[in-house]
Amino acid sequence: MPSHLFAPRPLAAALFLAVQALAASAQTPASDPAAAAPAPAAAQDTLSTVTVEASADASAEGLAKPYAGGQVARGGRVGILGTQDTMSTPFNATSYTNELIQDQQAKSVADVLLNDPSVRAARGFGNFQELYMVRGFQLGSDDISYNGLYGMLPRQYVASEFFERVEVFRGASTFLNGAAPGGSGIGGAINLLPKRAPNEPLTRLGFGIQSGGQGYASLDFARRFGPDQSTGIRINAVRRDGGTGVDDEHRELSALGVGLDWRSRRVRISADFGYQDHQIDQGRPNVTPGATFPVPRPPKSDANYAQPWSFSKEKDLFATVRSEFDVTDSVTLWAAAGVRRGKEHNELANPTLLNPLGLMSSYRFDNVRKDDVGTGEVGARASFATGPVKHTLTVSAATYDNKRRNAYAYSAFGGLRDLLYSHHDSYEPLADATTAGGNMANPLVQARYRSRSIAIADTMSFADDRVLLTLGARRQNIESKTYSYTTGLFSAGYEAARTTPVVGIVVRPTKEISLYANYIEALIPGETAPSTSGGAVVINGGEVFAPYRSKQKEVGVKYDGGSLGGALSFFQTSQPQYFVQNGAFGPNGEQVNRGMELSVFGEPLKGLRVLGGLTMIDAQQRATAGGAYNGNTVIGVPRSQLNIGAEWDVPGVPGLALSARVIRTSKQFVNAANTQHIPDWTRLDLGARYLMDIGNGRLLTLRARIDNVADKSYWASAGGYPGSNYLVQGNPRTFMLSGSIDF
Repeated sequence: MPSHLFAPRPLAAALFLAVQALAASAQTPASDPAAAAPAPAAAQDTLSTVTVEASADASAEGLAKPYAGGQVARGGRVGILGTQDTMSTPFNATSYTNELIQDQQAKSVADVLLNDPSVRAARGFGNFQELYMVRGFQLGSDDISYNGLYGMLPRQYVASEFFERVEVFRGASTFLNGAAPGGSGIGGAINLLPKRAPNEPLTRLGFGIQSGGQGYASLDFARRFGPDQSTGIRINAVRRDGGTGVDDEHRELSALGVGLDWRSRRVRISADFGYQDHQIDQGRPNVTPGATFPVPRPPKSDANYAQPWSFSKEKDLFATVRSEFDVTDSVTLWAAAGVRRGKEHNELANPTLLNPLGLMSSYRFDNVRKDDVGTGEVGARASFATGPVKHTLTVSAATYDNKRRNAYAYSAFGGLRDLLYSHHDSYEPLADATTAGGNMANPLVQARYRSRSIAIADTMSFADDRVLLTLGARRQNIESKTYSYTTGLFSAGYEAARTTPVVGIVVRPTKEISLYANYIEALIPGETAPSTSGGAVVINGGEVFAPYRSKQKEVGVKYDGGSLGGALSFFQTSQPQYFVQNGAFGPNGEQVNRGMELSVFGEPLKGLRVLGGLTMIDAQQRATAGGAYNGNTVIGVPRSQLNIGAEWDVPGVPGLALSARVIRTSKQFVNAANTQHIPDWTRLDLGARYLMDIGNGRLLTLRARIDNVADKSYWASAGGYPGSNYLVQGNPRTFMLSGSIDF
């Protein structure tokens, strides 16, 4: 798809014409009981946030209903088990609603997850990829699923206009979702639910501006058609362009998403099409600390130490389809499929600190990447009873294929000098052809990843649904191959299969209390032994290890008081660690994360909404090389993470709400020896929202927000890629002002 089609003016003109044509031809739809109920229109005397609810996929259940306060839902998708109520599942998960996403002006997945005490945002190795630390383990943005399918979303950044909800599943999830193809996801999973047309017509125009002069305009348009309003279309488009709060940093994004759905009495079909073009120019880079001195303090919050010629850009086109067919009232078949074509081009210069005064060196690194992804899933779910025991039996088969083209080149190492506290621009050195890996103009296939799996589960219900027992297993075959960058010839690979089980139990002694426990595993693609380590030859260099399993045990309790809910859980997750010992590379060590999670949400008092919690993690290194780091804390995992958020409807001023959020993260170690660390940090965010009826059925919503009110300068994260220790600086004080008009 040509990029010029998404320039601001042509995009706006096309959207305006499309809205006018569709609005003129669409009739006001009647209520459809098969679809989820729409949000009530706000009257002049009782103004409230406009919320759009509709089935996010082809499921009969549709979206789980919002909990009191509307910021989270009462449940969400639990992999192949389908949409379930939070109190009835033996896992810990949270589904953040579109109401929260709009009210907080969230632009990406990371913005939404600022509300989650179990998650901290970091950055993918080398580039500007969003990466999430869930329970102290990495989850790459390329391992996020879209409506239950892996690999469909842009790899580095996903615009919020593409999703209705963000579902955070805490814990290993290979049985439920299959192994994450990017090799992360041990500590949790994230699923995004696409948008669907609600029952009532929707035409919403958005606009806004933020610090640095970045402006945006958006359209959200939806209509239902046909007999019984069985067909729906939802169009979301956005254009963002301009600077950020960081000096000289510039971001540009064009995105278009189209969601379609159709349903009859027994058949439901939905489809999604998306396009995203995202570019960052002079983005503030990661900083790698030196190994022999303490981590220097961060520079000013808005300082930028990027080279003016650096950039990162990606362009993606994707499509998915999902369908369900009710064979009988108790047997349902489903199928889903998706494809994505993505390409990236990066020109980077990430500095390394040379001394505690801030002297840095860097070099130019270029790479191009192209992804061709195809995935599919089929399954069946049947409900029946054997005596007093009710069963919900689920079987599923899934497939995933990724063909990746890649090439790179770089300049002389350390050729550029800079100062952390007094940055100066450097010339753009040549990326020497002798250092190139592959053809940058036409990269060859460098890697192929394929997986096939089958899964079966039975959820049994006893004692009038007060006891639920889930048993299941997934058998997954993974084939991974790598090829020479320059010749395209096969270099290494493996094919192996593993079975990952699940056991989960829920006991509900009362309506308000749910006790649960689970054992579940994560399956991670194996690693490849290096040829050398520390200058010495590795005996088994080039050996590719089979996928390994990470094991999790968890117990917890959930509470649902109607207006206030919460959960308390305790977990332990182990993961093999690969390193060289006695000259051979292999799974010679182990990382064990133990923790406690406490979450609270709801509307305990009329007009007062709360959302937040506390996570405590003890992430230990065990059986390290020579025992040197046994018992030490893992790089980049804070011992405590606290989030406290509240929103208050101001009495006597209809439509006005004020909000505040505090985020605190304890110190993080930067090296395995635990001799270097970054300090703890606390951040305060404030917001306000005002909703008014401007006549003729139009609703205007104005939103203002200040993130990092104190303009605190801090290192937000350390690491983010296994074994790495680079630092990412937190964003400066950022002002955001936006509005939307509903016609």
